[in-house]
Amino acid sequence: MDLSYTPEEEDFRARLRQWLAKALPTLPAGPSPQDWPARRAYDLGWQRMLYDAGYADVHWDAPPTQRLIFLEETERAGAPYVGAGFVGLLHAGPTIAAEGTAAQRARWLPPILRGEEVWCQGFSEPDAGSDLAALRTRAWRDGDDYVVSGSKIWTSHAEVADWCELLVRTDPDAPRHRGITWLAMPMDAPGVTVRPLRTLAGSAEFAEVFLDEVRVPVANRVGAENDGWRVTMVTLSFERGTAFAGEVIACRRVLGELAREARAGGRWDDAALRRRLGALNAEFRALWRLTQWNVSEAERVGGVPGAGGSVFKLRYSHARQELYDTAADVLGADCLDLDRPWVLDRLSSLSYTIAAGTSQIQRNIVAERILGLPKGR
Repeated sequence: MDLSYTPEEEDFRARLRQWLAKALPTLPAGPSPQDWPARRAYDLGWQRMLYDAGYADVHWDAPPTQRLIFLEETERAGAPYVGAGFVGLLHAGPTIAAEGTAAQRARWLPPILRGEEVWCQGFSEPDAGSDLAALRTRAWRDGDDYVVSGSKIWTSHAEVADWCELLVRTDPDAPRHRGITWLAMPMDAPGVTVRPLRTLAGSAEFAEVFLDEVRVPVANRVGAENDGWRVTMVTLSFERGTAFAGEVIACRRVLGELAREARAGGRWDDAALRRRLGALNAEFRALWRLTQWNVSEAERVGGVPGAGGSVFKLRYSHARQELYDTAADVLGADCLDLDRPWVLDRLSSLSYTIAAGTSQIQRNIVAERILGLPKGR
């Protein structure tokens, strides 16, 4: 497979670089990582700048390779991360673009692109663990509405969100994977209660969400009733296939910074440390090539990443943890100083083998869908 870029794609890269060089110096200083209302305003302001410049639709209307170039160049330039726009731009938006009706695309996609609305993800539940299909939040039909009761946990950006991509069980008697429905729920609906959760790193981008007979219009259902598991696989394929692409580039940048820190701190003579840095460099180069392959494959089959995203997510989550463990070795005793670079990143890296599907789940997907092994009992 040819992983090189076409002249048209390189022209897109050059124009984007030129725009970033002009736009980034005009940005105000970023807010505190713990101030999510301020971060919402900052992140949406950046998204509006992208929209005005013609780059906002790159996450779903552009070819996957162009999307990859966008992520590569914005990360290399030090542009703001999507932040509060993560779920809308990288999960819900692409899913609605792929699976929604024309009316749904017209209602929800433009406000995401213009930086006007934030989405959160209501998938995980307290009693389901990593087995997403065991979810128990119920929704029953009442005329033109679904009435939803239950709870969600680890709901990304719920406290600042306008909408929630919500998984509910609409047929409790159906096999587990066949009674699930994907809904778009307004977060200001009566019966929605949000309780922020503070992470080990001190941030509160997650929340518990409690739903007490919340009415969601049937028109907000994406896909058919009880077909939500298939729609969810589309969502997760985007999450695992392309959403972390920019972070691979960030990790390669951190590797260079670690090498410079090791030299400055007198650690460069440690042969074992140099070997670890070299192995990680090879690892992240390979992950970048895998990302290119996944994007090329998605482009070939119509834009939705496939099971290769699970291979990427499985290895990337562990490589990221190895990277920041190495950073702790470079820092020495300073690895406990929360004001030093990489310390908070090390804490947050612990969640990567759980987020977007645990490593155990990814191994099952690789075994069954790629290697053709039988399902486990």
